[in-house]
Amino acid sequence: MSPGKIFKRVATLCLALAVAVGVAGCGGSGDSGEKFIHIATGGTAGTYYPIGNSIADLITRDVKDVSASAQSTGASVANINMLASGQVEMAIVQNDIAYYALNGTELFDKKVDNLRGIASLYPETCQFVTLDGSGINSISDLRDKRVAVGAQGSGVEGNVRQILKVYGMTYDDISPQFLSFAEAADALRDGTVDAACLTAGYPTASVQNIASQKSIRLIPLDSDKIDALIAEYPFYTRTTIPANTYQGFSAEVPTVSVMAILVATDKLDAQLGYDITKAMFARGEKLSAAHSVGKLIKKETALNGMNFIKMNEGAEKFLKE
Repeated sequence: MSPGKIFKRVATLCLALAVAVGVAGCGGSGDSGEKFIHIATGGTAGTYYPIGNSIADLITRDVKDVSASAQSTGASVANINMLASGQVEMAIVQNDIAYYALNGTELFDKKVDNLRGIASLYPETCQFVTLDGSGINSISDLRDKRVAVGAQGSGVEGNVRQILKVYGMTYDDISPQFLSFAEAADALRDGTVDAACLTAGYPTASVQNIASQKSIRLIPLDSDKIDALIAEYPFYTRTTIPANTYQGFSAEVPTVSVMAILVATDKLDAQLGYDITKAMFARGEKLSAAHSVGKLIKKETALNGMNFIKMNEGAEKFLKE
């Protein structure tokens, strides 16, 4: 047989093997009856990815005939789209993004109405940061100020618009700067913005970085405004950032959080939902070891911020036991 024919035959066999492996890894069950669960997370440098990997390890270890893996993705919006198209079976997303998807608003042109909740994980807190001496002591003081509101169309930017709304304000009342976390931190430090909003678990590295160089203060939200916000947008939860979270700032700060949540679709059956949720919470130390926010993932708070989404029946059963 000529070298050319040998090459073509080997290439054909490799292609067939690749297709077979691809089919086996696309979810559902393999020939052995083993089920595959793919969990959409976020970037490898973020929080979702290590937490998702830890959850996948727990599922693989403790749920019979199930193998799970975490996938690095573009985070919440991308994850919802991957769930809707059947590319993954589970995903970690912000609960406000899930709310928008269920209702076909904000970032979604049509409803993704087959989402099902598995568990609430940990809070991602809305933090309004300014420099000490700026004269900004409340959200109302942001009028006519340069405010970093997050990247255009981001979840953070949506949070800012909604919070301004309960204060009777819009972007017309401020000078909005559409900046990423890193850009906002640099701008605040350099004095090219007066305040910045970041939605992330605290302590947030970018805020810690500013606090190590400049005296900062966090801007509190008024209690009645928090109540109004939660009444209109049920994905928010009341949060208090503890005193001394950041260097040089010793006050407690009332604010709100959205939640990082684990979701699936209605294709995940109740028994598997029960088994997966049980596996997650049976070994909490594994989640704590994966990332510092893991210590906040607890069974007793696993329904926080989930009142707007239909739960997987099995997951809900376990969380209420």
